[in-house]
Amino acid sequence: MSSSEPELSNDRHDPVGGVIHAYQKYDPVAFPPPSQPPPDLVSPAFEQALMYGNFEELTEEQLANAVKLDPSQIAGLGPSIDFLKALLEDRKRKILETYETHGVQKKARKAFHQAAKKVHPPAKMEKLFRMAINQEQPFMIERLWYQADGDNGELARRLLATGSAMEDKHNIEELATKYDFTGNESMSIPKALEIKEELEKIDELLQQLAEAEKTAQIGLIDMEMLSEFAQPGDMEQLEEMRRQVENMMREQAERQGLERNRDGSGFRLTPQAYKIFQGRLLEQIFSELDPSRTGRHEGDVVGEGAVELQQTKPYEFGDSIANLDLPQTIINALLRQPDERPLRLHSDDIVVHKTRNHPKAATAVIMDMSGSMRYEGQYINVKRMALALQGLINSEYPGDFLKFIEMYTFAKLRSPGEIIECMPKHVTIHDPWVRLKCDMSNPDISEHEIHPHFTNIQHALQMARQNLANCDTPNRQIVLITDGLPTAHFEGEWLYMLYPPDPQTEAATMREAQLCAKEGITINIFLIPSWSQSEEDIRFAYRMAQSTRGRVFFTSGKNLDRFVLWDYVNNRRSIIA
Repeated sequence: MSSSEPELSNDRHDPVGGVIHAYQKYDPVAFPPPSQPPPDLVSPAFEQALMYGNFEELTEEQLANAVKLDPSQIAGLGPSIDFLKALLEDRKRKILETYETHGVQKKARKAFHQAAKKVHPPAKMEKLFRMAINQEQPFMIERLWYQADGDNGELARRLLATGSAMEDKHNIEELATKYDFTGNESMSIPKALEIKEELEKIDELLQQLAEAEKTAQIGLIDMEMLSEFAQPGDMEQLEEMRRQVENMMREQAERQGLERNRDGSGFRLTPQAYKIFQGRLLEQIFSELDPSRTGRHEGDVVGEGAVELQQTKPYEFGDSIANLDLPQTIINALLRQPDERPLRLHSDDIVVHKTRNHPKAATAVIMDMSGSMRYEGQYINVKRMALALQGLINSEYPGDFLKFIEMYTFAKLRSPGEIIECMPKHVTIHDPWVRLKCDMSNPDISEHEIHPHFTNIQHALQMARQNLANCDTPNRQIVLITDGLPTAHFEGEWLYMLYPPDPQTEAATMREAQLCAKEGITINIFLIPSWSQSEEDIRFAYRMAQSTRGRVFFTSGKNLDRFVLWDYVNNRRSIIA
């Protein structure tokens, strides 16, 4: 070593060059990262309950399928989804570049015709057999098999072999049509069927991985199927990632009011989850409106009212003595005549509390649950609106009166807890012309025997009017949500079900609407679209609004909650002002 070269030392502290690789994964306790908001489990759970009409239980699988996470929340956990997709796509590419399908298609055709030649049906089955072979119809072969001489007979066995060969031929033709093979290696029939099954598995897994990449729904991936293609180490990491996501979901579910069943079978939606969902609905609805028009801070009107404020004012003629501030009144008298006894009050001494005028509003919501409301899931929008309206009134107008009425062939009062369970009624009669009537005073007739899918607006308006009649406020309204004309009504105890809509039903409905108007009840009609809606449905809504001095709103189902709530807020403003 020359003296010009630096001497090497074992305790050198200079950084070592090169690249350091580190595999990182989140601690399950700190997953997801604290910088990101927790996933919303309540909303998808309630959306599923609104769709199926049942919120008693929610399995872990249902919850996992309903919840969509931010994909960034699983970044760094387990193997990359892009890596798994590339692995599957590479396997698929190699298969397509290896094999050709022309030869195996010929083999399948030959095997099918050879199997058919061995079948010698009796004369009575000959025509059907030839038709089945020429048209290659498996269901015809099945019919012949049932007519054959028993499961173990010669004819039955050969028919079964022919049907199997026909099925193989169809599957191989589907394989050749569905995939673009570019290789040269020929396949046997069993090999081609095996390749078809493998390619279909790869396509299904690629679809699952693509969905999981968008929504972080790891539970969508078929781990058993994926294990056929991925390495054991990758599968262990992916399984660990799935467990971490499930643990996080379970913990967040309990925090957001989804209570776990004692037997561990699933989750139940508690009142806490109910309030959280309503709050998120309101936040979403009002966040979509123009900020300049959505200030919900109504100014209180000072005047004769029931709510006392801290401020006081001198007594004026007409002020209620119920609001007298007695201590301040006595003090004013003592200051004016400190040495006089007995103490005498003058009108200038009297002070009263200022009060706030906060009038109430009374609303009955009629929710159409007739058969047509199943179209495009309109019933879900109606129930979502009802829950949002109840949440708005409970949080901001707790003194207001609110009732919900389910409308179908009958009208039924529903509590807020029953709203989710309301579902559109199944159509039980499909005749194009229906003229039915029933005496509901007959004790032998049950409502369960009556066709439920008709629309009885008259009965619903009657029930709403009766519930609003005793409310101690002049501010009463009916919110009627429907998709068109009424098709049922009552005349005394007789129930009429008439389709197409009949003038007799409209006349009975209009009479009930007039009674509502006579009692000062405003009818607001929210007309939502339906597959069966016509110009006559719209004209009916206009006729009712004009005859009762009500209003008509045309809205798509998705905007129903926003329309109803915003209209309610505007009405409250006008009432207070």
